[in-house]
Amino acid sequence: MLAGVIPDPRDDDALMAATAAGDETAFRVLVERWERRVLAFLYRSLGSRDDAADLAQETFLRLYRAAPSFTARGRFAPFLFRIAGNLARNEIRRRSVRRFFSLGGEDAPDAVSRVEAPAADRPDRVLQRAEQAARVQRALLSLPERQRVAVVLKRFEGFTQKEIAEAMDVSESAVEALLARGMAALRKTLGRG
Repeated sequence: MLAGVIPDPRDDDALMAATAAGDETAFRVLVERWERRVLAFLYRSLGSRDDAADLAQETFLRLYRAAPSFTARGRFAPFLFRIAGNLARNEIRRRSVRRFFSLGGEDAPDAVSRVEAPAADRPDRVLQRAEQAARVQRALLSLPERQRVAVVLKRFEGFTQKEIAEAMDVSESAVEALLARGMAALRKTLGRG
């Protein structure tokens, strides 16, 4: 790559190569492009905005450190979400250990997402959507960790089964099974089947 030439902003692999070469602007573009999706993924995985924000920062720090070893194959998104997913799994394990040893019982607050209302929306509809979002979030958090990650990547991030398999480092048939079990459990929890 020529020095001073900014890579095409649509090409994440080129941005990673530029980052590996020390181009901080390229890394900033990657962060700006992916930050919201990583935050949303981590929030849906953990149910805590604060934890999601902390782990998103850690995700991008690890991404930056991994730039020199990243192999460009058009698979940036699964690579990024593997980092975020591993951090989320570690946090879930830490929570389990804390909960096991804590004497005070549950310390995790109820995860209710705020819904911004358009000016013309009726308050009762805004409340209804907020309650539905909270039900979905609680249902997601009730899934086993691997099912939750697979469902979030598929339903909220739009990943293909192949991309999910790569992000989770499992086979495509394992992803298919995780998705089937996860979606069945969600339908049962949410009363839709």
